[in-house]
Amino acid sequence: MPLSSTLLENAVDQLATLPGIGRRSAMRLALDLLRRDAGAVHRFADAIRRMRDEIQYCNVCCNISDRPVCEICSAHDRDKGLICVVEDISAVVAIENTHQFKGLYHVLGGVISPMDGVGPEDLHIARLLERVAEGGVKEVVLALSATLEGDTTSFFLNKRLSERDVPVTVIARGISIGGDLEHVDELTLGRSIMDRKPYEQAVRR
Repeated sequence: MPLSSTLLENAVDQLATLPGIGRRSAMRLALDLLRRDAGAVHRFADAIRRMRDEIQYCNVCCNISDRPVCEICSAHDRDKGLICVVEDISAVVAIENTHQFKGLYHVLGGVISPMDGVGPEDLHIARLLERVAEGGVKEVVLALSATLEGDTTSFFLNKRLSERDVPVTVIARGISIGGDLEHVDELTLGRSIMDRKPYEQAVRR
């Protein structure tokens, strides 16, 4: 049913494009924004605009950042010899929330998925290998989702990293097969990080 305001309808249409937001939820959000002070709504809109226009990716780990090098890579209290490889930014957030990992990260930007046309060259794998080649890396932790695509990517990375004589470990499988890291509770994820095992040992189980 058409709304009495085209402006409101346009706002609802845009809000409904967000994941998990249907038309009814979009209408509630739009009406809530309409009831707020104009200044508050402008600040809300400006924060979204600046996030989209100004956010950049870390030159070191490919995580999101406000600067060329992110806060995690710049921190003096992180173990720079320990790199945790994750699929996307949400996995970094999930692992950081456990407060169990004190190393650095490397965000691949996805996983190898031939069915979706995603190959190794489409991910930030070359940059990871460059970081290892630069020296100082004592361990690479593979913290990818327990899916077919995640396991395929882990296998590929282990093969490439083994050529560079770097120990490769994988997080313990306290995570259900087919599960995404962002949906795992913090206690389970934290224990999985702490109980990581050498990759070759893990795949033989």
